[in-house]
Amino acid sequence: MTTLTATATATATAPALAPVTAPALTPATAALVRAPDEVRMPAHRRPGHTIVALSGALDGAAAPALREHLIGVLRHSGRLLILDLREVATADAAGLAVLVGIQRRAAGLGVTVRLAAPGPQVAAQLRLTALGRALTVHSTPDIHADIAV
Repeated sequence: MTTLTATATATATAPALAPVTAPALTPATAALVRAPDEVRMPAHRRPGHTIVALSGALDGAAAPALREHLIGVLRHSGRLLILDLREVATADAAGLAVLVGIQRRAAGLGVTVRLAAPGPQVAAQLRLTALGRALTVHSTPDIHADIAV
């Protein structure tokens, strides 16, 4: 009996297969595909509190990166975490679920979460989902003047 290597066996018994590649994106489909890192999330630490200025779309594509980033911020936050939503264009259920989850996690760590200055679409989503009652939302763009623990 002849012993063959796996490669030789595959070559001898089956025709060569062409490598599988992903289809190229057309300009029309490329516009629909968005990398989740397009949501910018710089954190600014101040004595006693941290401000995270979110921007972009808080949606299903961005939710995992947003969750991981905010969990990391919580580890080094003061007693107050302010999520500045002024530059957030849109939010869907997945993005809002991240905010609720972060608030719950923060409460367990003794950190208070405040949402600041949501735009019209985000504010409407918070009202429609009744999350505006579960999350503390400040409508003012001057987050330093309005937010207190």
